[in-house]
Amino acid sequence: MAMTLRLNDEDNDALRAQAEAEGRSMQLVAHDAVREYIRSRTARADVARETAWVVEQYREALERLGAL
Repeated sequence: MAMTLRLNDEDNDALRAQAEAEGRSMQLVAHDAVREYIRSRTARADVARETAWVVEQYREALERLGAL
């Protein structure tokens, strides 16, 4: 599915400069940026979920250690 990405002049210029510096198209740079953003957010959510599980499972020990 295609989409249109609207950027202000400053962001467009920055994207163009980055693409030129990497010798790649603006589309590829933007595509990689979106994928990295999604990976980063997914990883953060995974860490938050696992941390909550650890705290739930070991709350008493963590409280005794002064970690909570």
